[in-house]
Amino acid sequence: MEKFFNTEGPTRADDHYCLPPLARIYLAEVCTLIDRKKYFVLHAPRQTGKTTCLLALRDHLNREGRYLCVYANVEGAQGYREQVEKGLSVILREIALRAEAQGDSAPERLRIKMESEGSATVSLTAFLSQWCAEIKKPLVLLLDEIDSLVGDMLVAMLRQLRAGYDARPARFPQSVTLCGVRDVRDYRLHVNGGKEVITGGSAFNIKAESLRLGDFDRTDLEALYRQHTEATGQAF
Repeated sequence: MEKFFNTEGPTRADDHYCLPPLARIYLAEVCTLIDRKKYFVLHAPRQTGKTTCLLALRDHLNREGRYLCVYANVEGAQGYREQVEKGLSVILREIALRAEAQGDSAPERLRIKMESEGSATVSLTAFLSQWCAEIKKPLVLLLDEIDSLVGDMLVAMLRQLRAGYDARPARFPQSVTLCGVRDVRDYRLHVNGGKEVITGGSAFNIKAESLRLGDFDRTDLEALYRQHTEATGQAF
């Protein structure tokens, strides 16, 4: 199959004309943050390649072998604005499924155990803590579409990630990347049915950096068009 230009969802190098994704996220800086056990934000406008970069980072870290890196998209919990338990259950299921696809069945077993015990509150903190205690490598968690969450759901997510921060890496992720369109400091979080407003930064003040994925420049566009020209002979 011939390659083509892609603007719908993640880009695959074997299917699409693309730039090396790891070159776009300042890999050395990102790896330094991860090595230093930092939690950080990666943000950029839509369709600029954020998910493609995260997936490439996941594969790079897993090939390197020092960390277990898992990517998860939390967008499925978007509809649970004030239904925190249901929203967190969706997120736990997504993380467990992604980990299972990489050969790690522990998260799914832990998720089922927590649900069967009928816990009064679904706890992302407890889930991550128990998972990290079982695995041999430090966990790096890449959470995509974080700003698709709203209201109490987003506040609960951020605060439960913050709650286990002091236990990393033995009992909590070594590093967490939150990826979305905006920086977490720019979130206006409406909680308690919209009666109370807090700022995103105060719900996640453990964030070390906010990295912005760079825009395509003329050199990038020329490189993409050149790939097409070399493959098809069509000049732009």
